[in-house]
Amino acid sequence: MMAVRVGIVGWGPVGQNIYRCIHELGLPYDTLKVMATREREDEVDGQKVQILGLGEEFCEGRLGLFEGLDVVFFAGREGEKGAAKTWGIPAMEKYGCYCVDNGADFRMEPGVPLIVPEVNMDDATADTKFIASPNCSTIQMCVALAPLAKVAPMKRIIVTTFQSVSGYGREAQKELCDQLCQCDPHQLGGKCLSFDPKVFRRPIVLDCLPHIDAFMDNGYTKEELKMLFETRKIFGDEKVGVTATTVRVPVEIGHSEAVNVEFAGEMNAAKARELWLAAQEEYGLVVIDDLAKDTAGWPTPSAPKQDSYMGHTYADERSYPTQADVLRDEYKNAVLVGRLRDDYTNPNTVNFWCVSDNLRKGAATNVVQIALGLRRKGLLP
Repeated sequence: MMAVRVGIVGWGPVGQNIYRCIHELGLPYDTLKVMATREREDEVDGQKVQILGLGEEFCEGRLGLFEGLDVVFFAGREGEKGAAKTWGIPAMEKYGCYCVDNGADFRMEPGVPLIVPEVNMDDATADTKFIASPNCSTIQMCVALAPLAKVAPMKRIIVTTFQSVSGYGREAQKELCDQLCQCDPHQLGGKCLSFDPKVFRRPIVLDCLPHIDAFMDNGYTKEELKMLFETRKIFGDEKVGVTATTVRVPVEIGHSEAVNVEFAGEMNAAKARELWLAAQEEYGLVVIDDLAKDTAGWPTPSAPKQDSYMGHTYADERSYPTQADVLRDEYKNAVLVGRLRDDYTNPNTVNFWCVSDNLRKGAATNVVQIALGLRRKGLLP
């Protein structure tokens, strides 16, 4: 197979991680153009990167930068002046390149496949030159659900997310760090911290904010509705119910989710665990849910000494993943799952916890995996 001619549009945290993932995941290329609003030189992991300037507005002359490219990853701004809207459609129409958009502008557009490669790579064809990558919180949940949904249809999903500030962007990461510096360890409670209401409506440090994206007329936020409509589109199932509460937490990188899923077919925790373990390599899953052993490497305390509680005896401690784990090199592209247990209030229903790096599998890793999937299908050189 030939090498791929690649473009990246946008040079924030996601764009830089796309650059890293192209190299780490082995997407072979003979051209790699990085484009952003202004021309400059930057450095990633010791490598100098030349960034070509597209400018603030569409310019026919600058469109020529896309000529000859096979695939372009869009990591930049969304909305009316979003990079994918400004450059993606014209580049695809004029030069026939695949455009893989990490933004939200086209996810629910009819005819635009919304791809999680482990789940629905078959939705990408020679006729779908424009491909959308889902919301970060949707991606990790769908990866965890997919091996189970292949065995038993899903009926209803209840999910609460605990999302890091990097999901908002660099400004939010800076705000969290600035507020941490303001904190007096001897007077943590009740102190009024300075904050920018354009980032978060309230200080984020030492607090959790049940508010991600804009509020909609039904009381949900747009982020919560994304998890409903995107999950249905990815699985091709308009009947599955999804209700979400999305929460911003004072963590810099990594999203966690508490998921309760009811199946229309037979399912329990033991069966789900077997399916996960069998699917780890294929789906990029890591099961961290062992008795009396922390496979993430943290020390394990001894079990409580009491005999029982309400008819339940105490067990050994269990391991479980957290957002800190996704910063480890071996987990940065994976979806970590644990806290698997039966929902004893409802048959064929399980609870679990999943964690992933929102800048990697929730964004950069997923789009590069889409390109690798296109190559396996013979749609890219």
